[in-house]
Amino acid sequence: MHSITKGLLAGAVGTLALDVVTYTDMLVRGRPSSGIPAQVADRLARRASVPLGDGAARDARAQGAGALMGYGTGVAAGAAYGLLLRGRPPLPNPVAGPLLGAAVMAGANGPATALRLTDPTTWDTASWLSDIVPHLVYGLTAAAVYRALG
Repeated sequence: MHSITKGLLAGAVGTLALDVVTYTDMLVRGRPSSGIPAQVADRLARRASVPLGDGAARDARAQGAGALMGYGTGVAAGAAYGLLLRGRPPLPNPVAGPLLGAAVMAGANGPATALRLTDPTTWDTASWLSDIVPHLVYGLTAAAVYRALG
């Protein structure tokens, strides 16, 4: 199997794992979902002059676009990992996992920070943990799937 294909699959499974951890955290702690992805999608759509509609339809489209951007980030990071490893053996999972997790976390939080929708320097410990843990799970899962695909 081609390394980019393995990376795409690994990124998709890693994204699923991230979502499972995130939704489990929401279930256990009773916390709401973040509105930041929808806000990023809305701001980017406005800047690109992409119409999302008005009112509730706009909110729903922004929410859907934000979620899809998250999937895109996870799958693209896996593909990039596969591209970087083309013809090389995979990194050990304890190395690759945190690196992949950090890359996806930066890809998810970078636009929100650049658009001034969040400021990680103001996050409390619980906020950092609720962001770091799912992204680390993403990275470890994606690395393990990539390795398992041979």
